[in-house]
Amino acid sequence: MYFLTDELIFPPVDSANVEGLLAVGGDLSPERLLLAYQSGIFPWFDNDSIILWWSPDPRMILYPDQIKISKSMRKVIRNEQFRLTRNTCFQEVLEYCSSVPREGQDGTWITDDMKNAYLELHEKGIAKSYEVWEGDTLVGGLYGVDLGNVFCGESMFSLTSNASKFAFIKLAEDLKAKEYKVIDCQLHTDHLESMGAQEISREEFMKFLN
Repeated sequence: MYFLTDELIFPPVDSANVEGLLAVGGDLSPERLLLAYQSGIFPWFDNDSIILWWSPDPRMILYPDQIKISKSMRKVIRNEQFRLTRNTCFQEVLEYCSSVPREGQDGTWITDDMKNAYLELHEKGIAKSYEVWEGDTLVGGLYGVDLGNVFCGESMFSLTSNASKFAFIKLAEDLKAKEYKVIDCQLHTDHLESMGAQEISREEFMKFLN
């Protein structure tokens, strides 16, 4: 196991263990976070845990032009139930992502230090948010790190049915238009797979970053 120091460096991703755990410790500075994403690494840990850094193999990704939109979601989009904004209330999205309960998950890894780091990345134009509104009420959204040709999705929240799906679909449509290579979804979930995401090897994913 690699223990990080104050030096701004990560070990090679192929030294991660079978679960994808690469390193522990270090800090959550914006500089380290950005280096991590650029290197195919992301932080993920419990609120009371030491910082854990991951680079799993395989990696869950979505090609933006392969987003799957169900018949029910097409109806939601046609009916204009939701309204989308981008980067208008990043901090609110961050707060909701850290506080909205998720099935099978206790607590949050989005600590105060993590929030501050992502807010700094947002101020630099690197971390971005999508907000979903029902009338004047914020009901869903997502945020992630924009690397220019790869968007690293970090977290989504939904206060009403289909709101986070709507945000994800709109993200994929935007990135398709901008000819982004992939959306990094990090780890497999049935929900992401149902929307068109798939697993590729870490080696293949690293080619997109490099």
